[in-house]
Amino acid sequence: MTRIQELDVERARAETPGCAEVVHLNNAGSSLPPSRVTDTVVDYLREEALIGGYEQAAATVDRLQGVYASAARLVGARPDDIALTDNATRSWQAVFYALPFTAGDRILTAKSEYASNVISFLQTAKRTGAVVEVVDDDESGQLDIKDLKRRIDGDVKLIAVSHVPTQGGLVNPAEEIGAVAREAGIPFLLDACQSAGQIDLDVTRLNCDALSVTGRKYLRGPRGTGFLYAHPRLRERLEPAMLDLHSAAWTAPETYEVDSTAKMFEVWERDHAAVHGLGAAIDYALDWGMPAIEARVAALAAQLRDALRGIPGVQVHDQGERKCGIVTFSVAKTPSQEVKQHLATKKINVSVAEATSAQFDFAARGLPSMVRSSVHYFNTEDEIALLVGEVEKLA
Repeated sequence: MTRIQELDVERARAETPGCAEVVHLNNAGSSLPPSRVTDTVVDYLREEALIGGYEQAAATVDRLQGVYASAARLVGARPDDIALTDNATRSWQAVFYALPFTAGDRILTAKSEYASNVISFLQTAKRTGAVVEVVDDDESGQLDIKDLKRRIDGDVKLIAVSHVPTQGGLVNPAEEIGAVAREAGIPFLLDACQSAGQIDLDVTRLNCDALSVTGRKYLRGPRGTGFLYAHPRLRERLEPAMLDLHSAAWTAPETYEVDSTAKMFEVWERDHAAVHGLGAAIDYALDWGMPAIEARVAALAAQLRDALRGIPGVQVHDQGERKCGIVTFSVAKTPSQEVKQHLATKKINVSVAEATSAQFDFAARGLPSMVRSSVHYFNTEDEIALLVGEVEKLA
């Protein structure tokens, strides 16, 4: 294999204690945190235990504001455009359930769309009479921009797409989707749950009205963290479905005023230690540089796909003109759950993509359950070779 040396991998691994314990190829599920993140969370909790929760929060207000600034820098936004949340789904739902839908309104999405998002579409369609439409794929397997344009009319009230789906290495053409949405004046909600932390994101280039992010995946942050980007043009036309004394002010006995910043989508109570850990994770990624991270992750994944394709009886299922760090495959002789269990005995972490996570895509392509391996910049070529060698034994 060709050596990939864009980053100081030895340093990255030394700063990631989990690398000494497992071969972690489940970064699209929940990545290994660097020591900086774990130390930030633990140090905050220890201090909180000594002086009190409210008191520790008051003492670290400036550091908390730094988390907003870091998240904004990661996606090319302003701090006022950022809301801190529990996870990407809550970020996504905060915007989606604030949008008004009526009978006949149309929601456009992709064949690769994630289960949680589609369930929300279907619930809203059931309640309001709105219609969910699935845009065709093009010949490469990504969302077909020509078909998207054909479907645009005055009844389309939302375009909502996952940048990177849960079940493969596809990177949907978000910039082109955003350009269509902006020209038509239709809100564009982009789920960046799987792309943030492995792909260099810029909301201006993406032309999205809202973008949802989780901390635990490629950003290498704590579980139970995430953030939302919400453009001012979207905030001006929406009132969140749920408010509290943080997202709005009780101005008089019978009146309230919604926060004008993206904090309108937040709630008052949060896990402050985890939020500070999220900030540390974002800063850590920014220190490495997102272009360098993206290049290494894509190159490692390409090596893994090539190696797996060389094994008789193994099929790689990733689609799209552009691919990322997620690699999905199946072994003809061995069910995917058994592959995962075998790899676990060798301390190799992967996951399994099932039809329940992406019904449109699995049905359209007749996909089996797939092993999902997802590389990060701290993984090595030797770890890829170890995975490939174990898969060969099962093929």
